[in-house]
Amino acid sequence: MSFQAYIDNIKAKTGKSPNDFKTLAKEKGLLKEGVKAGEIVAWLKNDFELGHGHAMAVYMTFKAIKEKKQSNSDGIEKHFAGSKSSWRAVFDSLMSKLRKFGDDIEIAPTNSYLSILKKDKKIAVVQITTDRMDIGIKLKDAIPTNRFEPSGTWNNMVTHRVRITDAKQIDKELISWLQNAYNKV
Repeated sequence: MSFQAYIDNIKAKTGKSPNDFKTLAKEKGLLKEGVKAGEIVAWLKNDFELGHGHAMAVYMTFKAIKEKKQSNSDGIEKHFAGSKSSWRAVFDSLMSKLRKFGDDIEIAPTNSYLSILKKDKKIAVVQITTDRMDIGIKLKDAIPTNRFEPSGTWNNMVTHRVRITDAKQIDKELISWLQNAYNKV
C-alpha cells in the first residue's frame, strides 16, 4: 500500500487529514521536542482506533514537520563516509551504466541503503560496507546462481543479492540482471 493510500484510508475512517491530526497533536503537546514516536502512535491507536501502520503514516507526517529534510546528495554522501569512501567511484561507475537504460533512473537514499528507482518503482538497492558493496535486485522468477544469490533475510525489498568486492565485478552479467529488472517495471 502506498503512503498516499494510507493517508486516504485514514481520512475515510476518521474524517481527519494530516493537518487535522497535526493540530490535535500540537494541542496535546505531542509535537514538542523529546516526544517519542511510541507516544504519538499510542495516542492515534487509542483515540482514533488506527492500526499500527496507519498510525505510523500519520506520525511520519509529523516527523516531516519536525525534521529538516536532507538533500538527496547529502543522503547519498552519508553512505560513503569514512572507511566506505573507496566505494564511491565504483558506485558512480555503476550508476553511469544504469543511466544508459533511460533517463528515468533515480537514486533515493535511506538510512540503510540506496534505492535505485525507475521513476518511483524500486528495481535495486545498494548497501555499502567497508569491505564490499551489496547490490539487491528485484527480479522475481529469476533463477539464483552462486553469484546471483537469493536475498533471503538480507533485504526483503529485493529478490536477489550480488556481493561486490572488486570494481571488476561490475560487469556485463551484473548489468544484464539490472537491465532485466529495469525492463520488468
